Amino acid sequence: MLSQLRPAILMLVVMTALLGIAYPWAVTGVAQVAFSDQANGSLIKKDGKVIGSSLIGQTFAGERYFHGRPSAAGQGYDAAASSGSNLGPTSKTLIDRVSGSIAELRRTSSQTIPIDLVTASGSGLDPDITPVAAAYQVERVARARGLPAEQVRNLVESQIQGRQLGFLGEERVNVLSLNLALDALRK
Repeated sequence: MLSQLRPAILMLVVMTALLGIAYPWAVTGVAQVAFSDQANGSLIKKDGKVIGSSLIGQTFAGERYFHGRPSAAGQGYDAAASSGSNLGPTSKTLIDRVSGSIAELRRTSSQTIPIDLVTASGSGLDPDITPVAAAYQVERVARARGLPAEQVRNLVESQIQGRQLGFLGEERVNVLSLNLALDALRK
């Protein structure tokens, strides 16, 4: 019995050291060297202070900023509460929330409302909107900031990110990056 127990314990210690300590350290080291920005959360800094991540949406209020998708993650974009709402298309709660969002957007524009401005993403943390959703908000933001709409439209177009690897996903606009670029216009 002891002859079988000793190799089992030794194997447990060796595999724990190898797979529980050495491998994670090696992967973390490679990630820090090769992909430092991504390994550290794709943080966005302004004046040396972290103001957000390009991977997690933020709430922007007021007419002066572009707004992202509604969040189903807790109160705003709470990463600890990341999940969809699990509300189905016949849910009165979902219908009321979407109807309220539509009514609010109709006050500022009569254009067709892009679906991503009234529905939450699967995680509730999506930091991006479609170029159509950004274009929908150009007039409101330009009016609130006293800027020519064409200047704001050009800024949106400069912020459009293409499909990943040229064929995955859809074109998108990161709302935090767009709003930071918008703030930089006034400097």
